[in-house]
Amino acid sequence: MGKYIINQETSKIELHFDKSEYMGLSDDLKREIKSNFLWSRTAGAWVSRSTKNHYWALQVAQKLGLEDGGKIGERLSFAEELERKAEKAEAKAERMEEHAANAEKRAENLQAELNRYRGDTAFFTQPIIAGHSGSQTFARHRERIFERYRKGFDEYRKSEYFRSRAETARQTASMAQLKNPVYLHNRIKECKATIAKLEKNIIAYEERLHKIENGEIIKGYDEEVIPAERYETAIQETLEKMEYEIDKLAYLENKLDEIGGNRFSKDNIKPGYIVGMRRWGRCEILSAGPVNVTFKILDGGAAGGCLTEPYAAIVEIIEAKEPEVKKIANPYQVGDILTMHYAMDT
Repeated sequence: MGKYIINQETSKIELHFDKSEYMGLSDDLKREIKSNFLWSRTAGAWVSRSTKNHYWALQVAQKLGLEDGGKIGERLSFAEELERKAEKAEAKAERMEEHAANAEKRAENLQAELNRYRGDTAFFTQPIIAGHSGSQTFARHRERIFERYRKGFDEYRKSEYFRSRAETARQTASMAQLKNPVYLHNRIKECKATIAKLEKNIIAYEERLHKIENGEIIKGYDEEVIPAERYETAIQETLEKMEYEIDKLAYLENKLDEIGGNRFSKDNIKPGYIVGMRRWGRCEILSAGPVNVTFKILDGGAAGGCLTEPYAAIVEIIEAKEPEVKKIANPYQVGDILTMHYAMDT
């Protein structure tokens, strides 16, 4: 029928087959394709919505009976991926701003005619005489002007919508999150967890492959015998995923170093310290754990609230003071005999 390929540059699966073949598919298969793929005029193919887990996309390709066309392109580094994302976001922002400007111009044109009648009280107050043809013609003319004026407001709303879309795209293009230590800390944490999971998967695949090579038969949930090639492929794919995550981790750690790195930790932050927290301002540290701090907000509308965030959220130490430890005097002497009894005892 056709073929499916893995585009390493976009990290997506592409389905390549003729339109006539698509038209001959059942409605159920068409729905599955539209659910998991989007049509791309640029690629001239159905492109998967997924970028990492292609399980369902591959299931659709197999149902269609497509041949494995292999891989094309080269995988982008994480830095190149972000750069391309920023370029696309910038282009999108420009398109949205153009849409906003066009909508605003349409709104002005739709409302221009009525605006010309501002100050003409007769135009707005002239009564409509039933059965009078001239009066009825004027009424229809005035109503058309009013209707265009109302449509003008719809165009102004569209303009505002497009401008908000443009602003969102500009924020994406600026990659401002790469200057936020909390964001970088959380992404680094996620990367390390993903790498650990991938390492665990590789060990499991290698153990099963070793068993097969020693003559043991391994079956899947459907009782089908799993060949060694499946685990070899899984190991190779997992290694590629790990390579991507390691590249991503190095990039994020470099970005964190560029903005000062991890300045604070359990070693220099103690309970009782008054610190400046990103987003929350002046706060008192309640507890300092290995990774996170729990703090009480001291100022603003959220004053009194207690939250937990990573050390990266600390901007500065305002006052390095620890709570005083109250000493309790022991009222007893060595050799005193103590007794215990209930209040009801006599």
